[in-house]
Amino acid sequence: MKDNITLIDYLNVRRSTPAPQLTEPGPDRAEIEEILRLTVRVPDHGKIAPWRFIVYRGEELKRLGEAALKRALEKTPDLGADYQEVERTRFTRAPVVIAVVSTAAPHVKIPEWEQVMSAGAVCLNMLFAANANGFAANWLTEWVSYDEALFPELGVKAGEKIAGFIYIGSTTFPPVERPRPQLSDVVTWVGEA
Repeated sequence: MKDNITLIDYLNVRRSTPAPQLTEPGPDRAEIEEILRLTVRVPDHGKIAPWRFIVYRGEELKRLGEAALKRALEKTPDLGADYQEVERTRFTRAPVVIAVVSTAAPHVKIPEWEQVMSAGAVCLNMLFAANANGFAANWLTEWVSYDEALFPELGVKAGEKIAGFIYIGSTTFPPVERPRPQLSDVVTWVGEA
C-alpha cells in the first residue's frame, strides 16, 4: 500500500490475502520492526501491553511445521498423506509468521476482556501496518492456536493464549472481493439525530 492513498481509500479496498498466495519477498528485520512499531499503536486501557509477539522466520518455519505434523499425528494417527503435507507446510505459507500472544490476566483495574480486545486490535493493526509497508498479510488462528500441547514448541507460556498468527509476504495474485455484511443486518439505530 505504499502509494499515497488516503486512509478511507485503503479501508474501502482492504482485504486479507489467503496465506497460500503469500510468497517471497517477505519483510526483513528492519521492516518487521517498523511493522511492529506501528502495530502497538492500539487501544490499551492502562497502558499495560497485554500482548507480546513471537517472530518466526527461515528454518524455524519448517521446524514448526514438523512440530505441527507430529502433534496432528498424535491426535489423528491415520492422518492421510495430503493432510500430513498441509501440517508440514502450515508455517511455510509465508516468509514471515508472527504470533500475537495474549497475556491477558486478572488485573486490579483493567478488565481482562478489555485486555483480550486489545490483543485483537493488535492483530488487525498488524495487517494494516504490513499493508502500509507494501506487504500482503493474513490473520489466521486454526487448530494450532488452541492446542496447548503445541505451545512449548511455539514459545507460548502457560496462561497465555494465541490471538492469531499473522502471515506476511508478497503476492502476485489480484485482490478478490468477498461478500460483506449488509449494514441493515448488523446495525441497530437507537434515538433520533
